[in-house]
Amino acid sequence: MVIPSVYTPFSKRSAFITELIIIIGFALVPLFVTFPYRVNIFLSWEGAYRISQGQIPYKDFGLPLGYGFWLMPALFFKLFGAQLITLVKAQVLMNILAGLAFRSILKSLDVKPVLRIVSVLLFVLSYSFFNFWPWYNQTVIVYELIGLAFLFRFLTGPGGRIQFLYLLLSAFFTFLSFFTKQDGGGLALLLSLALLACNSLQEKRWWDVPVFLAFYGIIAAIIILPLLPYGFGYWFNHGQAPHNSRLSLYDIISEVLAQSQWIKCYVLLVVLCLVPAFRQWSTFWNNKKEVLFALLTLGILAEAAIFQVTSYTPPDNNIFFHSFAFAFIASRLQEQLKINLAGWKPFAVMTLLVMFWWSGTFWKYLDKVVSRVLPEKEVANGTPENLSDSIYAKYNPQISKTGENVVSRNNFMLEGDPNDVPVSKWIFSDLWAFRHIYMPPSTVEGMKRLMDMPVVKEKKDSLKMLNMTELTPLAQAMHYKQETGSDYPLWNHLGVGMFNRQLHSFAQKIRDHHYDIVLYEYAPKNNNFFPFALQEELRQNYRKVDSFLAPRRPTNAMIEVYVR
Repeated sequence: MVIPSVYTPFSKRSAFITELIIIIGFALVPLFVTFPYRVNIFLSWEGAYRISQGQIPYKDFGLPLGYGFWLMPALFFKLFGAQLITLVKAQVLMNILAGLAFRSILKSLDVKPVLRIVSVLLFVLSYSFFNFWPWYNQTVIVYELIGLAFLFRFLTGPGGRIQFLYLLLSAFFTFLSFFTKQDGGGLALLLSLALLACNSLQEKRWWDVPVFLAFYGIIAAIIILPLLPYGFGYWFNHGQAPHNSRLSLYDIISEVLAQSQWIKCYVLLVVLCLVPAFRQWSTFWNNKKEVLFALLTLGILAEAAIFQVTSYTPPDNNIFFHSFAFAFIASRLQEQLKINLAGWKPFAVMTLLVMFWWSGTFWKYLDKVVSRVLPEKEVANGTPENLSDSIYAKYNPQISKTGENVVSRNNFMLEGDPNDVPVSKWIFSDLWAFRHIYMPPSTVEGMKRLMDMPVVKEKKDSLKMLNMTELTPLAQAMHYKQETGSDYPLWNHLGVGMFNRQLHSFAQKIRDHHYDIVLYEYAPKNNNFFPFALQEELRQNYRKVDSFLAPRRPTNAMIEVYVR
């Protein structure tokens, strides 16, 4: 599809530069801020640290998925050191790669520069900008996008031997997606196969799918076969015991019909946009890029509908679909309604509307300024009173008892936990691994007491310690010898990251007083996040000498320190 110059105020060069500024500019923002300790980030640090230390997945530790997620963080640990903040640096690069891959897909599909730039902005605002920390449910999508970018270069690019290189790279990153998380990676494979099958029908050639599968199989064999002697079949979760499959047809149907308003709305709009194409089917079918774009968009929406059920934490894992749906719908409407995108005015209007649509992603930064300029409420006598700091930490029984206070949308109900420590009171630790990350004062002080324990100072590198908490960077701070072995779980969520066999092994070691120190995190609201049975074993066989808050939000978990 040729893009007439009249449709855009951008040249190819200026459009590319604008897209780079958007992608890289937003991605670099996290490098200039500090962060509270993030829930579950201990897992990202632990896997990256072990790999950066030369440990081999499945041989030295087990995990119920592939190790693709930890490759980039481990590389950054080697380059910048094993600090928590290094994970943020690794995610900066992942966000840049995701944006470039999305941009490449749209360029391969001849999306007009103005719509492409606005779609890239939407992708950044709606998906990558607030993903400061690496997490496998996001990394699996990044690898999928890179795989799709190479796939579309194969599908729409010029012929020749270079095509096979694009197909090989697509197969590699699609497998890497699967070797990061089975559900998202499996859906990425199915979507790629659907696009290849469609292309085969249009081009009337049979070898697209078999060659892709051959590349995929060879890559999988090269990576997986060396792992088989180390219990890979036991650990890798594809629904076999001791694992449970997360694929529930009922849950998917229930979630789609009861919720998923955006996905259903987009499906409706996509179908409406395709009505004219259905009336002129032969013309539409002969336009390969339009057919592939429609199939890609519907495939992404279907993937998002399933992914939100199989990967349910955090709850916004699947919102990568917004930018794809917007790009397709806007492109079809522009063409069907003959909308003229010449000049800067249409671009400015669309940009402002997209930023207004997704203002929630950057409002929290503006809120700190606006709340000082505009008072939230005025008292009855007309005296302005900024209540942003006088909501009394959102939990103050005196609010409803004092006649001087204003009842508003911010304080008409008493919310929160009186024992919770608000993030505004969190502090920084002096430990190098935790630099630039703030935590509850109780956590920081508890780590200091732990570092000062006589047994820690006396045994140093020979210390036998079991760390069943979210403070995994203590491995770097205390230099204790990490346990390894093909039966040692990377994390301790019973039924997810460890299983009964590992539970019994830990229990026996505790009964045998194998460890000098055991750190156990009691998170009563999380179902066996750290196995409850081991807490009972510790109470019977070890002595509890200290406890302090875990760095969670809200602060509803305790870290207990046990010694022999």
